[in-house]
Amino acid sequence: MTVRIDDDQTCHFETPNGPEQRPASELTIITDPDKAMSAVELNGGRVYLTEAEVDALTVAGAADRRQNLKATDSDSVI
Repeated sequence: MTVRIDDDQTCHFETPNGPEQRPASELTIITDPDKAMSAVELNGGRVYLTEAEVDALTVAGAADRRQNLKATDSDSVI
């Protein structure tokens, strides 16, 4: 799991530049349309999340700004 959430709603992330921590209330979950994944931005980079991690972060108080993406290509399986 990329993120760990303490009882006081502090979120700990492992990033390529080392560990980062933020209060959940300061985090915004976004959708990266190129990767079709949820992420949070930390120090100019993105930490990609599983849906279970997104659920945990929103319960802890992170803002959910994800977008539902639709397939528009005719050869899409969706």
